[in-house]
Amino acid sequence: MDDGGKRPVKRPYGSPLWLHPDDDLAPNRPGETLRGEREAGPGVLRRGLDRLLGRPAAAAERRDRLTGEMVMGAALDGLAPGGWRTVHSILLPGHETLAHLTVGPGGVFSFYTACHPRARIWAGADADAGAGADAGAGGAGLADAGAGAARTGKPDRAPDDADDADDADGPPGPEMVRIGRRRTEPYLRYARRLARRAALALSTGSGVPVPVEPVLALVAAGQVRVSPALRDVHVLCEHDIRAFGGRGGVLKPETVETLHGVARDRRSWLKV
Repeated sequence: MDDGGKRPVKRPYGSPLWLHPDDDLAPNRPGETLRGEREAGPGVLRRGLDRLLGRPAAAAERRDRLTGEMVMGAALDGLAPGGWRTVHSILLPGHETLAHLTVGPGGVFSFYTACHPRARIWAGADADAGAGADAGAGGAGLADAGAGAARTGKPDRAPDDADDADDADGPPGPEMVRIGRRRTEPYLRYARRLARRAALALSTGSGVPVPVEPVLALVAAGQVRVSPALRDVHVLCEHDIRAFGGRGGVLKPETVETLHGVARDRRSWLKV
């Protein structure tokens, strides 16, 4: 019978019996929040002012962020046959967005996604050319599961100082990621914070402690080096997701469905 898409969603044991469509985050597309920002983007006058003030890079960066979330989201959605469930674009209080929350046999993971086409990236306090390990060659976190460097680029953007990365002035800090030679971003701090907020939401919603592991997902990078000392944040690229999906032995299928039921409920995230 056609219900017009308005029938409440049935929920697994341990979560609400039904979920109103307005509260269901499961239909969110990867990059949903960024898509909305793009569709409601600045007008002609604002774009002209940005060009006049030399700020066209902001729009390119938004495009890259959206590309990163779409690519990583599609890869995570591909794990569904293996018992993994992913909720995308979870808007948190304070205008922060959790790009992807993935629950499966291997546990619960929150994803902070960044996209820097063809850039050389160092993650962690001592991820310099000597101490760091290439992601995919035994690096920290999920890098030892086969993480490699993405090679997809965007033709309308130059690499982030890719040719100068080996001449960078020292390693980034313990919460920082270096992109190219000069740019540093606190991506590790963001990833840890999102994991803490996700753990609070899931633990409160399920009534039991739920550990959430942070993941820094790097899309389209030219090379990724990860500090051997970086143990609490997994670092991986988009084509590492198949190996990531092979993790198991942590959660039973019924627990996965219960936690996914909590995660997809918008109300679970209102007080984190």
